[in-house]
Amino acid sequence: MMKIEDVMNEEVILAEENEQVSHARNLMLKHGYSRILVVDQEGKPVGILTEKDLTRKMRSNGPKWKRRTIDKISIRRVMTPNLVTLTPFREVQEAVELMIKNDISSVPVVDGDEVVGIITKSDLMEFYRQKFTGKWKVSDLMTSEVITVNENHSIGHVIGIMEDQKIGKVIVVRDNEPVGIITSANISFANVEDPETGVSVEKIAFLRNIDGQEKRNVREVSMVTAGDLMTNHLIKIEQDEDAASAADIMAKKDVSGIPVVSDNELVGIITKTDIIRGIQ
Repeated sequence: MMKIEDVMNEEVILAEENEQVSHARNLMLKHGYSRILVVDQEGKPVGILTEKDLTRKMRSNGPKWKRRTIDKISIRRVMTPNLVTLTPFREVQEAVELMIKNDISSVPVVDGDEVVGIITKSDLMEFYRQKFTGKWKVSDLMTSEVITVNENHSIGHVIGIMEDQKIGKVIVVRDNEPVGIITSANISFANVEDPETGVSVEKIAFLRNIDGQEKRNVREVSMVTAGDLMTNHLIKIEQDEDAASAADIMAKKDVSGIPVVSDNELVGIITKTDIIRGIQ
């Protein structure tokens, strides 16, 4: 079996824990990365900061005037601490197990106290495509319990479902045929209150992809439906296809989940996590 050093990415973007969040955000934008490794003053890894952490923090509770922009606070207060790390000489399979067990999508690779790389679900998917083509069908690895909504469901309902189920994507169906997908990236949470507190704000900002153009929309929350928010150009995959094709599509289209159909009927969803489970 291959070792982690054969699969990991040696380019890691680092930021110091005392820097402001704005610094991390700029690094992400500049390098096009969705995660940054956080180190202390000695350069020892102490946490990781992802786009998801930033989105979550933007949705903090309380009245508007009490909310401060998170740009000014230190990275340490927003990052995910208690890093799980691996050494470069472990087997790739161990990275898969760690990610699945801890529900994370990247693991820093350290040799002693030195950061030497990072391994992500995307790296593992690439590895899967190289080594496991022809091994599993989509139906072998997919999750058949799919959380769905219909086009008329309110966006509050959709967000509630995502929070309850702790999922990042929901399939929109019409008569059991998938017609769209909503991911946390479709929704900009800047002006939505937490579903848990039940306090709702009147406006929500969301991105609509119209003819390949991203258009920013702001509407009354109570009026926005799943149909407004979903991405329409839906990529689907047949359950009998090779799972490596799903990995291929996810990499090319930069998506992390694809609805699985049989004769256009929704039968499951296949995600990056499902694919890396096939590495054995």
